[in-house]
Amino acid sequence: MTSKTGLEFKVGDAVVYPAHGVGKVAAVETQEVAGMSLEVYVVTFDHEKMTLRVPTKKAKTAGLRSLANDDVVSRALTTLKGRARIKRTMWSRRAQEYEAKINSGDLISIAEVVRDLHRADSQPEQSYSERQLYESALDRMAREVAAANRIDKDAAVKLLAKSLSAKKAVVAANEAAEAADADSEAEAA
Repeated sequence: MTSKTGLEFKVGDAVVYPAHGVGKVAAVETQEVAGMSLEVYVVTFDHEKMTLRVPTKKAKTAGLRSLANDDVVSRALTTLKGRARIKRTMWSRRAQEYEAKINSGDLISIAEVVRDLHRADSQPEQSYSERQLYESALDRMAREVAAANRIDKDAAVKLLAKSLSAKKAVVAANEAAEAADADSEAEAA
């Protein structure tokens, strides 16, 4: 998707940078660095009050990408409805894996973190670090879903909450089916 000017993104495009989430291309500038001329994307992140300069030739390898398309967003929402897959490893190792998934910038990986760390009202409270990771992943996902669907962040959070609450129904249905299978196997024996 390179334009006629050779640039992949143009001023005003919403983009995703893996470590910071959704930003906007504010400008394309040429800067003098170590005696060399370097063309950079100037990406602003309003929620972090930060500006990032990414060389245009290194944008792809740095992980700068356009917003997720509708297919990826719907797959991420479907991921939220799935059953949590929590490995039986030490929390510090899982926390590192969750952090890596959040910073990967991949919407589906972020959805997996949100799904795995989500706690329903009936479940025990999260530790401080679990809650921090969950809120970070939820915020990152909500910002991209909001930008991709052209809605505000609050509406995106409600959409994610709706998918997470649908998870309860899916899990309950799966558990009921598993119990029915176990009963029919017991009767057959």
